[in-house]
Amino acid sequence: MSSATLKKQAISGTVWTIFGYGTSQSLRLGSNLVLTRLLVPELFGLMALVNVFLMGLNLFSDVGIYPSIIQNKRGEDPQFLNTAWTVQVIRGFALWIGCILIAFPVAQFYEEPRLQLLLPIVGLNSIANGFNSTNLPVLQRRMEIGKMIRFELGTQMIALVVMITWAWISPSIWALVGGNLVAAIAEMLWSHRLRKKFTQRFAWDKEVIKELTTFGKWIFISTAMTFLASEIDRLVLGKLFTLEMLSFYIIAFTFADIPRQIVSKLSFQVLYPVIVKYASLPRNVLREKMVKPRWLILLGQAIALTILVCFGDFLVTFLYDARYVQATWILPILAIGLWPLMLSITSDKALLAIGNPNYAAWGNFWKFVYMAIALPLGFHFYGVLGTVVVIAFNDLPFYALTAYGLCCQKLSTLKQDLAATLILIALLGAVLTIRYNLGLG
Repeated sequence: MSSATLKKQAISGTVWTIFGYGTSQSLRLGSNLVLTRLLVPELFGLMALVNVFLMGLNLFSDVGIYPSIIQNKRGEDPQFLNTAWTVQVIRGFALWIGCILIAFPVAQFYEEPRLQLLLPIVGLNSIANGFNSTNLPVLQRRMEIGKMIRFELGTQMIALVVMITWAWISPSIWALVGGNLVAAIAEMLWSHRLRKKFTQRFAWDKEVIKELTTFGKWIFISTAMTFLASEIDRLVLGKLFTLEMLSFYIIAFTFADIPRQIVSKLSFQVLYPVIVKYASLPRNVLREKMVKPRWLILLGQAIALTILVCFGDFLVTFLYDARYVQATWILPILAIGLWPLMLSITSDKALLAIGNPNYAAWGNFWKFVYMAIALPLGFHFYGVLGTVVVIAFNDLPFYALTAYGLCCQKLSTLKQDLAATLILIALLGAVLTIRYNLGLG
């Protein structure tokens, strides 16, 4: 593939990714506003708790099938794809069994009997996801982002229609559960129709298994550490906070997480496939290919974070009723804490592309250690405020390990990181000064 063609695909992929994310978030926000008026706040906290454990089981069993298909030279070989799919199906059933096994102890720990039934039922999503076709990572490998985005938006719309209709008729937790399950089944069926000339079959090739496990072992460790590091807040808050207070945190986190989701999608759907194509180039050339698009992303994120930090409270009060007012002070703290993660996830895919995912694994491990120590201390000494501040800056260890790995591989972005950080500080200082002078607090 020529450099010009790759650049054209990258630009097209970026446009589709931004369009897809914007549309997705608009749908998500609209449905959220409707659902928060149909359902009581504690149900969102309860569903968030269920999703944490489902996500944990997923991440603790992730062997990197999708990244392996994108990165491997045999990524479009039917035998490779069918073996990977077989592993994925087995994993889906294992996850559902895991949901059944943890349901009772989790319900006992949180003193919430509803979890005992919710976890096994929500866990059925894992079985449906296990049968998803490998057409999905193949499309990503080929950078056919437009087709991927249409697929994602279609399944999201199915989920939202089911949730809102169900909540309108019967306002209960089952509206949220049912919407996600119907969408998972639709996603599974639709994924097999994305490439008409390929039919998924069960297969077992020992050589493919070896390749998957060799590449996937660090993915497994990294994703397991990612869960512990990223979701420990909800695990702990589910015990320390009431479900209502947890729902306020989730509302604030939903908005603060928007920049991260945009960058994550751009990094994985666009930057990662591009860097894989350039991975064999000399390090200085690879670095140049990476830092140019990265700079534009960081500037965009600096502007986005400035808006969230300075005006996020107005966004919450405008969109939600008085019951959710406590989310207004949580949002700006979580937003400013995203910056170290922005710096990390715009560069760590380079380490993955050259076959060094171990730095991310260690970064997530130290992030988990930080959270395990600092989170209870923050709550003990400063209550809810201390807890939120600790959570906001939990990506500093991950950034440190990613930056170290990039330096070791001669792909350092430290100068660019410093320049972008100074721009963010300048923007925050200017906008907050204007806000204060306008008498807006």
